Amino acid sequence: MQDFIYSDQLCFRNININVPVNYEQITDGSLTIYAREVVHKLNRDKNLPWLVYLQGGPGFAAPRPDANSGWLKTALKYYRVLLLDQRGTGASSAITHQTLAAKSAQQQAEYLTHFRADNIVRDAEQLRQHMGIKQWALLGQSFGGFCALHYLSFYPQSLSRVFITGGIPSITATADEVYQATYKRVADKNKAFFKRFAGAQQQCNAIAEYLSNNQTYLPNGQLFTVEQFQTWGIALGGTGGDLAMYYALEDAFVDVEGQQQLSYSFLNTMLNQQSYQTNPIYAILHESIYCQHQASEWAAERVRSQYPQYQYQTGKDVSFTGEMVYPWMFDQMACLQPLREAAHLLAQKKDWPQLYCPQQLANNSVPVAAAVYVEDMYVEYQYSCETLALLANAKSWQTNQYEHNGLRIDGEHILEQLIALADTL
Repeated sequence: MQDFIYSDQLCFRNININVPVNYEQITDGSLTIYAREVVHKLNRDKNLPWLVYLQGGPGFAAPRPDANSGWLKTALKYYRVLLLDQRGTGASSAITHQTLAAKSAQQQAEYLTHFRADNIVRDAEQLRQHMGIKQWALLGQSFGGFCALHYLSFYPQSLSRVFITGGIPSITATADEVYQATYKRVADKNKAFFKRFAGAQQQCNAIAEYLSNNQTYLPNGQLFTVEQFQTWGIALGGTGGDLAMYYALEDAFVDVEGQQQLSYSFLNTMLNQQSYQTNPIYAILHESIYCQHQASEWAAERVRSQYPQYQYQTGKDVSFTGEMVYPWMFDQMACLQPLREAAHLLAQKKDWPQLYCPQQLANNSVPVAAAVYVEDMYVEYQYSCETLALLANAKSWQTNQYEHNGLRIDGEHILEQLIALADTL
């Protein structure tokens, strides 16, 4: 293991191991799994317990901290922290349209089936054993909480405690049922946004009308469409997201010799919102995180048809969508186009393995403390309550004080609350 790197009050150390792409067929090749150990300078030589951070997504690397702040500041009082880049992200054999380019669509689809929560947790187990750690704690944010529930289902003996923020999923709901619930949440967020900001609806309508009548290109050369504009609503699910959207709308148009055009700065903002392009797992495996022995069959697209407000028509008010993935993204978004055929193959895949074990969760003995956000746009509150009712040895802090990104906004306080909650179990 390499020596520590020092930065301000923190010490960092990099850890790399090789794991199978396919744990059921280890001759199918290997991946590099990367994690970063973080410890406070004052605790460098102390024998502290370990906490593994599981990032939300799916498809995003662990954070790269540059200061002793936020949830990490609280965590480092009690733990050595391991920031895990989940397979296919960051420095863990990253998946992009470039790294998949040499594979056929069939090969891409087969390869990508091995990048769900089950194998992320298997990788964590390989790391734990490699490092000689008997047990460790987890902090799972959003999709990281989904991974934590898989961990509790199949490897509970490896866990000392589990903290989850905005990430208690239904363990039985289909993708269709999930989107039935979340589309209603998105509708509420739309209503609140347009009520709060005078003129926002008119400005959004003007943008949609402009895009309908003018071929408009993003800075990467990609044709920008009304459907893409509607996906900006993903920002409504986080604290401060609505205000950032309102500010961006103020400068959406620029006057060019007496003609109104969408401004470069606004179009650049729209491109930067399309994280599906740089993190394709977030798009291509998104619906599969809800699949157990059934195909998603583009659930978000099918369920959307039941909500007329999301079908834009000229002269009608435009509504934003949320954290949904649609098949047209693989036709329109430049970095997803090379993965189009693979995405359709994965949408038809029916034999996704089981992600959760209800019986094990009902008999759980690992202390679990969860922050559940009542108005969460990404993870349905009612489903979280149903799962928590089944999960033994768990307590939740249910609040409307935070949105889904609470850990990022006030992580120091939230993690302190959860640690105190776990102490009572």
